[in-house]
Amino acid sequence: VQLQASGGGLVQVGGSLRLSCAASADPGRPFSMLLMGWFRQGPGEGREFVGSINQNSNEYYEDSVKGRFTISRDNAKNTVYLQMNSLKPEDTAVYYCAAARGFSFTRASANYEYWGQGTQVTVSS
Repeated sequence: VQLQASGGGLVQVGGSLRLSCAASADPGRPFSMLLMGWFRQGPGEGREFVGSINQNSNEYYEDSVKGRFTISRDNAKNTVYLQMNSLKPEDTAVYYCAAARGFSFTRASANYEYWGQGTQVTVSS
C-alpha cells in the first residue's frame, strides 16, 4: 500500500486546512480494512499521534486536537481526510498519514506498516 498525503500549506491562526491521503489500490489489502492514522512531527519534536479512523469509521483524537480536527474516510476513493479547524501555532508540523492492518485502534507508530511522505502545515500568528 502506498500513501500520498497532500493539502498542507501556510495558514493563519484560527484558519482551516484539509489534508488528504490517497492510498494505492491493493486487492490484497483493501483500503476499507485498514486502520488509518494521522501523525505529526513538529520542529525538534518526536512524531506524535493525532488521531485515527478505523474500519467501522470510529474516530479517535488526542486531547490536543479534539473538537478542532475531524478525520473521515471515503473507501470508494481509497482516501482519508484530516479536517483541521481553529488552527494554532502549536499545530505547525509535518503531518503524516499511516495505515495499519489487524488493529481497530492503536496510537503506536510501530504498529502502522505504511506511511505517506508527509505534508507541511505551518500556522502563522
